Amino acid sequence: MLDQLNSIEKESLAALESVREAVALEQWRVTHLGRSAPLSNILGDLGKLSKAERPAIGKRGNEVKRALEEALAAKAEALRRAEMENAITAGAVDVTLPGRSLPTGRLHPMTQTLRQLYAVWAAMGFQVYRSREVESDEYNFELLNIPKHHPARDMQDTFYTTTPDVILRTHTSPGQIRVMREFAPEPVRVVLPGMCYRYEQITPRADIQFWQMEGLAVGKHVTMANLKATLSDFARRMFGQQVRTRFRSDHFPFTEPSAEMDVECFLCGGAGCRVCKHSGWLEILGCGMVHPTVLKNGGYDPSVHSGFAFGMGPQRITMLMHKIEDIRYFLANDLRFLEQF
Repeated sequence: MLDQLNSIEKESLAALESVREAVALEQWRVTHLGRSAPLSNILGDLGKLSKAERPAIGKRGNEVKRALEEALAAKAEALRRAEMENAITAGAVDVTLPGRSLPTGRLHPMTQTLRQLYAVWAAMGFQVYRSREVESDEYNFELLNIPKHHPARDMQDTFYTTTPDVILRTHTSPGQIRVMREFAPEPVRVVLPGMCYRYEQITPRADIQFWQMEGLAVGKHVTMANLKATLSDFARRMFGQQVRTRFRSDHFPFTEPSAEMDVECFLCGGAGCRVCKHSGWLEILGCGMVHPTVLKNGGYDPSVHSGFAFGMGPQRITMLMHKIEDIRYFLANDLRFLEQF
């Protein structure tokens, strides 16, 4: 049996020499040191040997087991070092290779449109004025000639807060009152961009939060002709010098008279397409002369001062310019959409 133990030690160590990876090493351990290994069977049968044979066989068996365990530990350490060395070598940086360009971020399509609008209005002498998104009922409605129970309130489903009369603004028009009260009785020319909120059904054409851009000009002898000339000039600067405009009568509580402005479809040149519903025209903003009551609420004397106001949807303009069919894309943060711009 001593010869058998010597043979087991020799064969096991020889098999260990050929092991080159951790999986094979674990298989070697199971084969030569596991419960069913020949060495384990011999040590398990010591009780069956005579008292004379048992000491020598037991001693030699333990020596073989210890030698195999030490060889296993040494092999495991060698494999670990080899694996680490290989990882270091394989992952080495070749400093002679050209660098890789890092992906750069892009401006959101709404940011692109807003910057274009800012540039156009700044060139026309209008200042960008920021107003708050959390408003009072007084500024959002009453000072804009929309008293309580006015039918116009039904058109703007409002987000109310737990604080009485504190709401999320439904349009950027409250900024008109704030800017007039800040600068009255001096003349003003401002645009007021910002986010608005309405509690309504989300559809491809409507969302509960959206961008608006209000415009306001107040001074002495400001007329409807000034309004039409300013907005027509804006359309030419924004959509091309050849674009035509038209004004249609409308009604807003805070302007009188009021109108909607259309531009000739810049996608089909007025010939008619699916985007303009084959009319050749695109509606882009509402406008009108500031109502005397609103002027008075803003701190101006309606008998001395007059003004015009307009409101447009930058998201709608962006959708028209890029043929975007769903307003929800703007806030979905889908890179497949955003990377197109």
